[in-house]
Amino acid sequence: MKASEVRAKYLAYFVARGHSVIPAAPIIPPDDPTTLFTSSGMQQMVPYLKGEVHPMGKRLADSQPSFRAGDIEEVGDNRHTTMFEMLGNWSLGDYFKQDQLTWIWEFFTQELGLPKDKLHVTIFAGDQGVPIDEEAKEIWLSIGLAESHIHEYKDNWWSRAGGPGEMPEGEIGGPDSEVFYDFGAERQIHENSPWANEECHVNCDCGRYLEIGNNVFMQFVKKNGKLVPLPSQNVDFGGGFERIVAATHDTPDIFATDIYTSIIRIIAASSGKKYEGKNMPPMRVIADHLRAATLMIAQGIEPSNKLQGYILRRLLRRAAVRARALGTKAQIIFVECVSAVVSFYAEAGFIESNVGEKVLSTIAIELTKFERALEKGLKEIERHQGQLDEQFAFDLYQSLGFPLEITKELCAEKGVTLDQDKFDAIFTKHKVESKTASAGMFKGGLADSSETTTKYHTATHLLHQALYDVLGRTVAQAGSNITSERMRFDYTYSGKPTEDQLKQIEQIINDKIAANLPVIKSIESKDVAIKSGAKAFFAEKYPDQVSVYSIGDYSRELCGGPHVEYTGSIGKIVIYKDEALGSGKRRIYGKLAE
Repeated sequence: MKASEVRAKYLAYFVARGHSVIPAAPIIPPDDPTTLFTSSGMQQMVPYLKGEVHPMGKRLADSQPSFRAGDIEEVGDNRHTTMFEMLGNWSLGDYFKQDQLTWIWEFFTQELGLPKDKLHVTIFAGDQGVPIDEEAKEIWLSIGLAESHIHEYKDNWWSRAGGPGEMPEGEIGGPDSEVFYDFGAERQIHENSPWANEECHVNCDCGRYLEIGNNVFMQFVKKNGKLVPLPSQNVDFGGGFERIVAATHDTPDIFATDIYTSIIRIIAASSGKKYEGKNMPPMRVIADHLRAATLMIAQGIEPSNKLQGYILRRLLRRAAVRARALGTKAQIIFVECVSAVVSFYAEAGFIESNVGEKVLSTIAIELTKFERALEKGLKEIERHQGQLDEQFAFDLYQSLGFPLEITKELCAEKGVTLDQDKFDAIFTKHKVESKTASAGMFKGGLADSSETTTKYHTATHLLHQALYDVLGRTVAQAGSNITSERMRFDYTYSGKPTEDQLKQIEQIINDKIAANLPVIKSIESKDVAIKSGAKAFFAEKYPDQVSVYSIGDYSRELCGGPHVEYTGSIGKIVIYKDEALGSGKRRIYGKLAE
């Protein structure tokens, strides 16, 4: 079964059961300024899981491209990736455990034809005063799952604060039930792996079992120190698309599915190497990183030394390093591969089909820069003969972005072995020292709805409109990031604002704050809202019915984040920085006056 068929079957299955398919969120979340990337399917759903009414109803489903940098060093084996898709369905106070578990079992076994005897599930075993999830267990048994395929774990609990005992007052949480596919003891995925011995279990890291879905039941809320049932209980299902596709092929190698095979064939042909043995890890890295980089560039991200741009730059440079190891250049591979990746994502509706030229141009410029950095790095290595220790490798990495992989390789040619542990120690020390500077921007996953963040979020609406009024109609939002210390707003503009224009923008914002304008939310047709002048970041990614926030008669914007009720509660805003990002984009910073 092709990957596109799996996605289509999933969405059609839940549409037939009363679900509305919501558009995928952009890879930079428009309404969650506390995280760099959309890292899960539930991310855009957070306000609605907390009680806000979704404009498309109580039963929802989607397929969401997601990115997580945390696994970047693991990419190269048979199952780790940075870019992945999540198939999701939600019940917002509608159906609960019986329907969800019955439906997902039916989808896996009947729609996809997965053998029942190869599926295992986990349930909450009970912990910290909360009993075992007997309800889920009884449902699984009634469906026909053998009791030996139902496994109990204390870790099968979801909340943002850990287990039931760690949940603070007002926090929501509940048990979850995962579904695993068993590839069988005869499938040796990792060399020298302990297969099918008495210690092997579904959560074992040997690779025999692969989690393909998780049913989360948001069932409780902490009140007066106790967990009590939520009046409106929610279901949140997330299934790893690549893993589900691998299960339909009965292969533990996600890179053996049609999501990747066409790309890997091109990589093999371009490099003149076979996809086997030691060539497999670098080819998998290139395939994964190219997919991620293509989606990012197609959605407006450009390589830089900051935030999302830095991650994109790192992906491209890591791919270039692997191409070098294969004896070829990344640009040669990318020219051949990009059209296949664009076609795959465009068919899914995640990007436009005509972005290939833009992607290739951006990659070419970045890799040309990297080649110059490589030349400088090689000269530095020649210059520091006899001083090639770890500290040198880190300095080279820090100043030129010179990959450790290449430094190690070139030093080895000169008979020097770099100490990985010492490099890691220096790198970790650097991360700890710089952590404070990035605090609040890398929390990942869930939106921060603190009072300060809410003020800044509403203020960005005023900033957006003020930029439009002062600089002209070509201004449009290109991203945002908010911490408790400041707000940051990216926008399109071909010129450079003058000091007087920046002061005018600041004055407009503060005039609207002083006017104490009401902030009103309404549910409207997307097309009608946009025709009426409402602004939107990635308008095409919003559903047909949208939440629109109006600030008096001054600003109207499609949005789903937290907002103040009246602008007067924001406080005075100071614009303190505006800088160029290149290619007709700028970045402006503001903060509350002290």
